[in-house]
Amino acid sequence: MLEATSQLATVVLQNNATSFPAIPANAAAALAVGLAALGAGYAERGIGAAAVGAVAEDEDMFVRGLIFTVLPETLVILALVTLFLTTGIPWDTADPFLDSVFAAAGN
Repeated sequence: MLEATSQLATVVLQNNATSFPAIPANAAAALAVGLAALGAGYAERGIGAAAVGAVAEDEDMFVRGLIFTVLPETLVILALVTLFLTTGIPWDTADPFLDSVFAAAGN
């Protein structure tokens, strides 16, 4: 059992200099955000149905149902923030795009 654990650690940590990651960094980041979005959608499925049922019976439950429906989306927002912090965004390349967006909004 101990030998299998050390072999697994070698594979996971990729201690060999000749090894390469099984999933590239960008693909892993995309997979993480995609799975977070899938989990949020799965959570919203049940929460949305319960919120609609609660609002149908009592209209005062609308705000509470809306808040509970929006809560899983924060998971995706946090995943995107983590993605941007870990992969690093070349902000200087985003400047021309943002300049064109702000210029179009000003017209």
